[in-house]
Amino acid sequence: QVQLVESGGGLVQSGGSLRLSCAASGFTLDYYAMAWFRQAPGKEREGLLCANSGGGSTSYADSVKGRFTISRDNAKNTLYLQMNSLKPEDTGVYYCARYRKRYCGGSNFDYWGQGTQVIVSS
Repeated sequence: QVQLVESGGGLVQSGGSLRLSCAASGFTLDYYAMAWFRQAPGKEREGLLCANSGGGSTSYADSVKGRFTISRDNAKNTLYLQMNSLKPEDTGVYYCARYRKRYCGGSNFDYWGQGTQVIVSS
C-alpha cells in the first residue's frame, strides 16, 4: 500500500541546516507531484514547496523562499526538503504529501506522511 515516511527532523540552532526525507513506497514517486507542509504550534498547516512530476517546483510560502529547496531522487523514490538558515519560527511538524496528479496546484492530495518534528532554538 501507499506509504510516506518522513525523517530527518530534530533540534537545531538558529542559522543551522537540516535535510528532511520523505521515503515513498507502494507507488512510483516520479508519476506524482509531491509537496512539503509544516504545522507550527498553534497554527494551521501551511504549504511550503511542491515538486512537479518530471521536474520543476513551486513555492507556496514566501517565508521559506531562498532558504528551503525541494528535490526528489526518483531512483530512491524519495523526496527531500533542504532547509538552510533556519529560524525559530520554522519550528513545527513537517509533512510530505502526494498530489493526485502530476503537477502542483490546488489541494487535491490523497496521501500524507506522519510528520517529523523540527525545533529551531534561538
